[in-house]
Amino acid sequence: MNLRIQDIVADFTAQTTQGEIRFHEWIGDSYCILFSHPKDFTPVCTTELGAAANLEAEFKQRNCKLIGLSIDPVDQHAAWAKDIEETQGALPGYPMIGDTDLNVAKLYNMLPADESGTSEGRTAATNATVRTVFIIGPDKKLKLTMTYPMSVGRNFQEILRALDAIQLTEKHKVATPVNWQRGDDVIIPPTVSNEDAAKRFPEGFTTIKPYLRTVAQPQD
Repeated sequence: MNLRIQDIVADFTAQTTQGEIRFHEWIGDSYCILFSHPKDFTPVCTTELGAAANLEAEFKQRNCKLIGLSIDPVDQHAAWAKDIEETQGALPGYPMIGDTDLNVAKLYNMLPADESGTSEGRTAATNATVRTVFIIGPDKKLKLTMTYPMSVGRNFQEILRALDAIQLTEKHKVATPVNWQRGDDVIIPPTVSNEDAAKRFPEGFTTIKPYLRTVAQPQD
């Protein structure tokens, strides 16, 4: 399955560190960040899972659930979590999927659909493409995807920033410029006429070019 932005993501049933879940049902009315790992007890992923655990409250404030995935059994995840807490200072409170049959990795195009076998005997190198972040909306549509090489740690502050931008632009029908941070001005899309923009933003907006108009960030 080739996933594109605004595609409805595949549903699945899987075993996690918090019991069996059906993915769409588990997401419910929340946003969700699914982030995958090629193998348990790998150094870069250990730091990433710890960073996510430290930021879990921030994601919860944004009505966003976290869920990890690794192509190893759930009981190994539990042992790995102890290392994460010891070395990173936080124990993951979110579930971790045990994708031993490679089902989710193949459904989400991280491994070829015809990949054979199970997690048994596989290494981080053979699972190198299982290093993806998926931001999924309450509508179960894919909002963003980022895939990292094994040597490059993910930036969870950037993932949080991207989530903020997605939620803001979906609610207020604006766009965010390069390097946008919460509180910065936003862009009025070209699909919105000046007349409609004046109604939507009565405090006024700035026209830099006819196609480039900025306005103060709408408040919730």
